Amino acid sequence: MHKRIVFILIVLCVLIVSNGRSDQGDNKKILSEDNTEIALNYLENGRDKVIIIAHGFYNNKDTVLFQEISDAFSEKYDVITFDFRGHGKSDGLFTWTAKETQDLRAVINYAKEKGYKRVGVVGFSLGAAITLIEGSQNSNIDSIVSVSAPSDFWKINYRVWEDEMLKDLKLNMGPKGKGKGIRPGNPFMKKTRPIDVVVNIAPIPVLFVHGEKDWLIASEHSERLYNKAQEPKALEIIKNAGHAEKIFDSFPNEFNEVCLRWFEKTL
Repeated sequence: MHKRIVFILIVLCVLIVSNGRSDQGDNKKILSEDNTEIALNYLENGRDKVIIIAHGFYNNKDTVLFQEISDAFSEKYDVITFDFRGHGKSDGLFTWTAKETQDLRAVINYAKEKGYKRVGVVGFSLGAAITLIEGSQNSNIDSIVSVSAPSDFWKINYRVWEDEMLKDLKLNMGPKGKGKGIRPGNPFMKKTRPIDVVVNIAPIPVLFVHGEKDWLIASEHSERLYNKAQEPKALEIIKNAGHAEKIFDSFPNEFNEVCLRWFEKTL
């Protein structure tokens, strides 16, 4: 119960900072299954493989770090970034992984309609949870990188006393936090737990990436998911790294090498 209280307090603090609307980026809109408009950016370079980037809570495709990640991946692949419902320029309210698989599925369908032969997905934090859930039921995904995924939404750690939490706060309050925010829906809707479905992802290859010093979702989450998943799979714990996109911010070369090496092997 105490984790639910901490979770609610964090959400309230976040809402004071931003309502989740972003004024950055060029956007295309597509519809999810429940007719929620989902905004996406598309870096098209004429390749036959595409990487879809799925951000996490309180983020969007147009923030500084996700633009940098998108640019890095675009050196070898076409890239689609998008806003989950309740974030950025997409409509609706965020349902904390309950409905967001519809958003990712709409983007995957869009990529297939564009004619891509192979589709990879990189998910961050709750975006990684959504990616794993969708990967357990969508054969149109060819490879997955799961970054800082929780094995269970209600077992997120919230270790707010750790130094890495203060570093995250500093990042979010600075220029790299510009444009972040969320429009939340009901957090208590029924959710699928990634730990319950990760076994069904095979034969899609999945790489679990986690920061050793993640204060929000401890690396044990990815270890549990890795242990439950079937081959093909891999696990990378990045030494001295924090949560989700902050791994890229602190160790961009190592993060890019780990992800791109995986996609070169599996996509």
